[in-house]
Amino acid sequence: MFPALETELKQETLPDPYEDFMYYHLQYYGYYKAQRSSLPNSATHQHVWKNNPRYLLSGSFGKREDLIPDRLQKEKRLWPSCLPSTGCRQTGSLSRDSLMLSSPFVKSRQLLYDDIGEVNPRLREPRDLFAFFSDSALLQAPRWPIECEVIKERIHHIEWVPPQPEYFYQPTGNEKIPEIVGEEKGTIVFQLDSVPTEDCYFTSSRVGGKRGIIKELSVSLQGPEDNTLLFESRFESGNLQKAVRVNTFEYELTLRTDLYTNKHTQWFYFRVQNTRKDVTYRFTIVNLLKPKSLYTIGMKPLMYSQLDASTHSIGWRREGNEIKYYRNNADDGQQPFHCLTWTIQFPYDRDTCFFAHFYPYTYTDLQRFLLSVANSPVKSQFCKLQTLCRSLAGNTVYLLTITNPARTPQEAALKKAVVLTARVHPGESNGSWIMKGFLDFILSNSPDAQLLRDIFIFKVVPMLNPDGVIVGNYRCSLAGRDLNRHYKTILKESFPCIWHTRNMIKRLLEEREVLLYCDFHGHSRKNNIFVYGCNNTNRQFWLHERVFPLMLSKNAPDKFSFHSCNFKVQKCKEGTGRVVMWRMGILNSYTMESTFGGSTLGNKRDTHFTTEDLKSLGYHVCDTLLDFCDPDRTKFMQCLAELKELLQQEIHKKFKELGQDMDLERSWSDISLSDVESSTSGSDSSLSDGLPVHLLNIADELHQKKTMYKKKKKPLKSRKQRNKQYHRNTLMLESKLTEDAPERAGFPSTLQKHPAFFRTSENARSSMMKYEKSRLNKSQLNGRGKSTSLDPTDMTTMILTKNKDRIQKEKPGFTVSCDPKRSANPSQEPAPPVKPSWSRNRYPGTKGSHRTAVAYPSLHIYTYP
Repeated sequence: MFPALETELKQETLPDPYEDFMYYHLQYYGYYKAQRSSLPNSATHQHVWKNNPRYLLSGSFGKREDLIPDRLQKEKRLWPSCLPSTGCRQTGSLSRDSLMLSSPFVKSRQLLYDDIGEVNPRLREPRDLFAFFSDSALLQAPRWPIECEVIKERIHHIEWVPPQPEYFYQPTGNEKIPEIVGEEKGTIVFQLDSVPTEDCYFTSSRVGGKRGIIKELSVSLQGPEDNTLLFESRFESGNLQKAVRVNTFEYELTLRTDLYTNKHTQWFYFRVQNTRKDVTYRFTIVNLLKPKSLYTIGMKPLMYSQLDASTHSIGWRREGNEIKYYRNNADDGQQPFHCLTWTIQFPYDRDTCFFAHFYPYTYTDLQRFLLSVANSPVKSQFCKLQTLCRSLAGNTVYLLTITNPARTPQEAALKKAVVLTARVHPGESNGSWIMKGFLDFILSNSPDAQLLRDIFIFKVVPMLNPDGVIVGNYRCSLAGRDLNRHYKTILKESFPCIWHTRNMIKRLLEEREVLLYCDFHGHSRKNNIFVYGCNNTNRQFWLHERVFPLMLSKNAPDKFSFHSCNFKVQKCKEGTGRVVMWRMGILNSYTMESTFGGSTLGNKRDTHFTTEDLKSLGYHVCDTLLDFCDPDRTKFMQCLAELKELLQQEIHKKFKELGQDMDLERSWSDISLSDVESSTSGSDSSLSDGLPVHLLNIADELHQKKTMYKKKKKPLKSRKQRNKQYHRNTLMLESKLTEDAPERAGFPSTLQKHPAFFRTSENARSSMMKYEKSRLNKSQLNGRGKSTSLDPTDMTTMILTKNKDRIQKEKPGFTVSCDPKRSANPSQEPAPPVKPSWSRNRYPGTKGSHRTAVAYPSLHIYTYP
């Protein structure tokens, strides 16, 4: 098209300044892979690339000095001056477009490339909906509150199943109860500087937590012979606030409360270093809050040795002797604390060991698992990963949608839904291990798993409270509140995880039936695994909510206890997930509680649960779902009949305890199930109910301002009160007119101003005495009195006697008019006093009505001509 241009381009090898600029710009952001020698100019680019389309993809980054030897030369390079200006612009434009659109130098993650390096017009799936991770992507770093110091070390533990059962500790009764010494007599070897308490509230977060240099909180060793233990808990899910050395090998430990609260000390997870072999150490946790614990019936703490893990592949195991859980006798006027003490011998010298309340499962552990699912070409076909929301600290709350693709829209619409959630309480890591077992099975190629994916849509939120898990809380979020009491909340910004979960389920219910909702929890006072459900009030589905737990107990008889289940809905649990979802219309709505201890059933009696035991329960949940939805209803009806028999026995037992007889053949099914069941063993979660901490401060300020500037409002009155007030005002007006009438006629008034009504007899009597005294004084001054003086006591006695005689002669219901026109005759006798009338008078001014005054026994009204 332009012969001169083509000839010139063949001779010239100078690069295009625009392309050089774009190359530098894009290389700075990591988009180019090729060497500088492989970068052609705009004129020869297409020719070279077509001859060898793949060489650019296998190169490496070039050096800046190789690309542009002299910056001034780069700035002086221009297009050939012999070319027409229009031709240069067109060719340059085409070259730039071809470079930006078809060059593999430009690294785009949304465009797909084929084998020969050409751009495929197809786009990738949206990453925010389906894939958060790629093969080379790093895990999302956890975000911490800015008050928290975080060490840089990555803590990771191997999974291991003990070859032998780990039995409960058998108390001997001779366990030592150490005296609490405290830091006054001991030496602080570890203490967190700044711990947010109930006086603070969450403001912001960042990756890595607090800015600045990480301090060494543990004491410095004085030499190789120094046997002081070095403590640390400033890592993910760690919890230890202070360690005090009270003896050579004895330490008192203080746990950190949930952030922005002063409660919930149960979860512990910390590291010790510089251990000594064959020496008995004693650890005592001094500020536990729960009066009852599984440690009283044989539960042991968990220990992890890094040397054992690296040399023998041994992970977490139950350790400890002389275990004692007891009340702290120190009385400082606050809530009573309880202590946990145990002794232990470390297996190696100078080892690094960890202690924990239960098997930790961190937010990073979850992300590693989700990364493996996202990178699996098979699992990612039926498991779609989404962001449900962001937590208060900005951590991602993940939502998994698991189902096989339907062949037709009608088939997809017929699928029922199952919703599973876990870790709303961050210190209950048992829920994460059950969830992992469920996900391992449902994402497998097992025929049962494929069948479940064919007939159900699973909505899974594996970690509802990532903030609490990261910082090592036991029960609360960074709002300082228990999320499992706020499922009815409207505070989206304060409780985003719960708000979005409820709304997700609400939208799901509008699309299809939700067969089952289950929230995985941990329990600190009861052994085995059980559920809390909700009694169904619909007689058509009577006892149906108990069928699934009964089936689960049959599928896992050595782990799940149906007799520990409870289906009573208490008022204090109205904000929990299971109750809110049940009221939204999900019949089978459960909270699954798994113990921190172990089993008292079957072959696993008196042994601790391992992670494999908890993961196996996740499999049993899937197996029970198939039994529950089996088209052959034989199992379902058998369980229903068994439930009726069990309930009948329970009612008979209840009445026997009460000493009453009952005809169970006729009326037992009409008894309320809530009356038969006892209340669930409550927790102190209700103490964490209410507004978030930061909103409480705002509410207090608003209340103070309201109290300061608020005008006192008159209370609303009923119609009866309004009528009474109207009648009072009318009588006061008539009394005033009666008083003013003699003055207008030229006579002095004998009526004194007084209140229209007296609410008590004392006020009425006092007013009567004042009025009579005034009237008699005026009579004496006008010459009408017979005596010139009168003793006040005699006068009062005379008036009261006279009034008493008049009252006795008076007929009930008689009223006297206050209109002066009706008493104009001077010879007319004074009207007798009238007893008070409590009947409701009609409105004055209406037809047939007359105005009357309530006359008290001591009130005498005289009129003069």
